[in-house]
Amino acid sequence: MDAEQFQAAAEKLLNQLPARFRKAMENVVIVVDDFASSRVLKEMHADSPYDLLGLYEGHPITEREAVDSGMLPDMIHLYRLPILAMQRDSGLSVESCIYDVLIHEIGHYFGFSDAQMEVIEAERGAIH
Repeated sequence: MDAEQFQAAAEKLLNQLPARFRKAMENVVIVVDDFASSRVLKEMHADSPYDLLGLYEGHPITEREAVDSGMLPDMIHLYRLPILAMQRDSGLSVESCIYDVLIHEIGHYFGFSDAQMEVIEAERGAIH
């Protein structure tokens, strides 16, 4: 899947989220990159560029104040090649893998920590 198709799939999945989440998300941009930058990989202590699937950059809504107007958009980075590698390894559809990473990063937008997201993801996995 090329970058343009991947971006279109990610935006389609974002638009399919339940309305209560879409309406609560303001000023969020999805950015698709092949890999995270070397700076981001270093900051995230990633051993390989394939270790990082996505990244939320911004201010979680739990940390915002009424005077935070005029801020740059929050960004959800999706790293295409690591997600495609995850898809090949898992046997899941590309869309399912994009959705999983997207939901994880949206969780950070809503203020969930990595530890909280791991619990949510484990509970979701137990259901499936």
